[in-house]
Amino acid sequence: MVNVYEQYFSAKAEYNNVPRYGALVMLIADSEAGHIRYEAAVTFFPHNDEEDYAVSYDAYFSKILYEAKGRRSKKREETLLQEFQKHIDELAQKADGIVYWDQPLREAKRS
Repeated sequence: MVNVYEQYFSAKAEYNNVPRYGALVMLIADSEAGHIRYEAAVTFFPHNDEEDYAVSYDAYFSKILYEAKGRRSKKREETLLQEFQKHIDELAQKADGIVYWDQPLREAKRS
């Protein structure tokens, strides 16, 4: 399993009675035995100050975007990233949360 893309953003949500002000968003690739799966995921975490990146996985939401025989494909990953924000917004909405895409907390990482 590898995070093809991940980035931290300002966010707002409440989960298990804990206010969350940060979100880690990820495009995850999982390849095994000639089978590939891509998943969009968001986890909301407290982010109580600028140094607080303690990600709590109790507020983790994900959705499978693609699953088939095959292997990782840069072209497919770029296509999935074009609609990535829409999928994360759907997941966040189901959690009564929001990701502030215009307020990144760190630079994006790509694998």
